Parts: sequence; structure tokens; C-alpha cells
Amino acid sequence: MKQTKKLYLGFILLLCLTTPYYALAAVSAEEAAQLKTTLTPQGGERAGNADGSIPAWDGGISAPPEGLGYEGPGTRQPDPFAGEKKLFTITSKNMAEYSDMLSEGQKTLLTTYPDSYRIDVFPTHRTQAAPQWVYDNTFENATRAALSDDGNNISGAYGGTPFPIPKTGAEVVWNHLLRWNGQAKHYKFNSMLIGKDGVITRSAGVENWEKYPYYLKDGSFETYTNPDYWYAFLLYFSPPRRNGEMLLVRDPLNLSESPRKGWQYLVGQRRVRRAPTIAFDSPLTSLGGLMTWDEVYLFNGSLERYDWKLVGKKEMIIPYNCYAANVHAKAEELLLANHVSPDSIRWERHRVWVVEGNLKEGKRHVYAKRVLYIDEDSWTCMMSDMYDARGSLWRHSMTPLMNAYELPGVVQLFSLHYDFQRGQYCSNANQMEYPEYTTYTDPLPDEYFSPEQIRRMGKR
Repeated sequence: MKQTKKLYLGFILLLCLTTPYYALAAVSAEEAAQLKTTLTPQGGERAGNADGSIPAWDGGISAPPEGLGYEGPGTRQPDPFAGEKKLFTITSKNMAEYSDMLSEGQKTLLTTYPDSYRIDVFPTHRTQAAPQWVYDNTFENATRAALSDDGNNISGAYGGTPFPIPKTGAEVVWNHLLRWNGQAKHYKFNSMLIGKDGVITRSAGVENWEKYPYYLKDGSFETYTNPDYWYAFLLYFSPPRRNGEMLLVRDPLNLSESPRKGWQYLVGQRRVRRAPTIAFDSPLTSLGGLMTWDEVYLFNGSLERYDWKLVGKKEMIIPYNCYAANVHAKAEELLLANHVSPDSIRWERHRVWVVEGNLKEGKRHVYAKRVLYIDEDSWTCMMSDMYDARGSLWRHSMTPLMNAYELPGVVQLFSLHYDFQRGQYCSNANQMEYPEYTTYTDPLPDEYFSPEQIRRMGKR
């Protein structure tokens, strides 16, 4: 009997030692029940903070606000808070008072450009909302979703936030990767380099289609057999030398078993080829190497090169409800020499998950450390700080957030990427010079996001 017991205990110990930690990630039914009481349906804290500067979540903006003149999908969302006055302004002179609520990148902007950069802080509005079916799927995911292979593979999730009650840094990063962004979307954008003299180079014009097979309304966990969660098809139309160039990206749920798949069509070569370098720290050449491929949407792709530490949740001042930045205008009105126009960015106090990624021993990446700041309500990353091998802050990225009424849901606008060593910045996915805005569409067939489709379009 004692021998049998020893063998049993030994088996249990061996199982614990050999089973990946991430495979034990799903929470209990009792803990998941908080999503219907103290937590929002996607995992944020329903209650406000102690001093009331962060209000309780009241459902967010779940439909277009009345009386604003919103013209529908594909048009720009009017600002529901346009009449509000700012509470205070943070400058290089008073930033010490708010140091705990600022990212290192924002502190550096304030000290580097003390005469022109500032942060205007407004009342907080928790505008995140999502359809009920996304909430329902999130509730189910809480008790079945799990990570494996050191956090690089995900299973047991569909159609909602995978880890609404996260326990690890990798889970929070996956919440960002699988954040609610609709079923599909279509938009045109420019990539822009801003010189130290303020001269803007429009380095690429792109028409972009994306699809989220993970978020199909008529799908379900039981019927979800697609190995991929994100498709992106990019058609370049400027500059003239790149007109007709195409790029296709497909990201799988099991990134260690099936890495990112990419294809590229170059007009001069007139053939489709695999594009294995559109990942990790490969530079975006159209943006002068000021950002890497895995900085698109502030972070995307495989988690495998970093150990992801969950620093915790804290109150921070972040770019939120930035409807004033979602304008149809010349880029020169928004993108100034050295930094974005402070007049265009609204800052609010919100609770934010902070995740620190440290480069694993033996792995390669230009960033030895990166810190992601992720909104507790929408799971959208809105700021990131990147450090070099010496431990010095090298780059800072940010993207203003706002609620896209037709989804509904809080989404990223354009992104800004600051390189403090070069003293220059760029803007990616910037739609401001096009009259139409992102259209959140019904999804195109999977066949559209295939190398065969690239070949068909290349023959036109």
C-alpha cells in the first residue's frame, strides 16, 4: 500500500514538473462568476477608483450617441465629449507630481521637448463596449482557455477575450492580440516619416483588408477549426514605384507549431514569394527603420523571444477618447516637428495592465526589454517602451484610442513611433488624409486571403 502511494505521489510530481505552467491557466467557475458581478463582461473592474477620478463602468458606448450627426459606417465618429474642459496640464515643470502615472516614454518626450510638448488631461470616460455575443464567449473562455509551450500557443478560446481574469503576463499579451476589433475591416492609410524640420515624407499609401476568423459572429468554439486568428491583405498604391505591390499575412493560434505565414508580390519580379522576414525585429523599411514589424498595433506576432512578466495593474494617464485626432485634414496639422500636436490628443486616467517583456537568453531581438501598457477595459495596447541592450530607453510608441460606434468597441487610431536616439518619429496606419474612415465590414471569404488571390490580382 505504501509503495503504491509513493508511486502515485511520484507520478503526480512528475506530471506537475513536465506539464507546462501555462496549460493550467483557466480559472474556476466561482472566479469566472465575477464577470457578472464585480468585473465587467471583459474583465475590467466595474467599480471606480477611490477618489472618483476613474468612474464605474456603466456599459460604455454601446450604440452611436444621439444628436452628434454621426453618418454611419465608413465615416468619422463625432466627439461626444467635445464640450468638456481639461482638468489640468502636465509639462516638464510639474511632471514629477504625476510620475507614477506616466510611461517612461512620455516622461522622455516632456523633458526632451519642454517648450512644445504637453499632456492635457480630461475627465475619464470608460467607453469600451462589445456585442453581447462577445461577452458570452468571454465568459465561456474564462474557464476553458489555456496557454502552452511557454505561452506561445493558445487553446480553448473563441470569439471573446481569452483570459478576462489573467494570471500571467503572456495571458495579458494574448488578450491584446485577440482583442475585439470586429469581424473584419477595410481602410486606406499612409505611412509617414516626420523630419526634424517638420517635413513629412509620405513613404507608403496602402489599402488594407483584415479579417478575424476568431471573431466570426455565426461561429462557435465547437465549430472553430481555422488554425489562424488574423488575416491582413495589403495593396500598395503609392509611391509610384510600389504601385501594385501586395503583402499577405496570416497569424495562427499555435505560433510555435505553425509560425506566421507571409507572402509578397513585387511588381518588378511579377511573382509571389514567401516573406518570412515580416516578423519580430525586421525593420519596416518604408518607415526608415524607425519601427519593427512586431510593433505594428504596438505588439503583434509570436511571444516566443521574451519572458513576459506581469508587473500588475496601475492607474495611468493614457491617450483615450481621442476623437479630435480622428479628423480629415492634412497631416501637417497633426504631425509636427519632433512630436504629435498636443492639441489633438486627449489624455485620461484609466487602469492599465503593465507587462514587461525581457529577452530570453539565447534569443535575438533589437529590443532587450519592452514594456506594454494595456487598457483594462478593451485589452488594447496604447503605449509601449522599448529598451536597448544597455538598458537605456530607445523608443516609445503610442496610439490614441476611441470607440468605433458601429462595432461597438474601443480601437486604435494611427500609431506614433518615437526614436530617442535618432531624434525622429514616424506615424503608421494614418488615415487622416482620406475622406473615408475604417469600415467594419462583413468578412470576405478565406480564399481572398491566399497567395492564389495575390497571383490573380498580379495578372491584371
